[in-house]
Amino acid sequence: MSVASILAVEIAALVALAFTVPEAQVLLLIPVVPLTLVVALVARRVLESPAARARRLSPQAIANYSAPEESDSPEDLSRSIVERATEIQRTLTETPSEIRVEMCALGYRACVNDMITLTHRINEELPHAGFARRLKLRRARKKATDALAGAREALPPGVLRATRQEQQ
Repeated sequence: MSVASILAVEIAALVALAFTVPEAQVLLLIPVVPLTLVVALVARRVLESPAARARRLSPQAIANYSAPEESDSPEDLSRSIVERATEIQRTLTETPSEIRVEMCALGYRACVNDMITLTHRINEELPHAGFARRLKLRRARKKATDALAGAREALPPGVLRATRQEQQ
């Protein structure tokens, strides 16, 4: 049980006791609520200390440890696409040099690759997602698509054609 639910049960019990047994000395029991909170905070501090975690560490836990995957969620990937596409748009509205235009084109291509990855991740997750999660995934895809379309419109015509190096 969480500390909040324990405190709620204690308060409800005190209120019920006050109404059911009028002659009970309920005021004497009120310090139990803050005392419970203090005990929970002290216990949490002791149990989550580095020393306590080190005592719980075993050789099997070390041997079986695998690093967590560094995979971005679809929302994180969408946010990244939106940020980069917005930056591309902003850069291209400032009368950029030829080098900046080429860099923006490279950035746009990277965003398109990330958009493909985002679409695959969303398509994998959608069949198993609940209603609220589906809405979030679709909103993330829509934001990334809109930002990418804005960046594409900001690019000068013909800049996405194969460069001389790619043609050779």
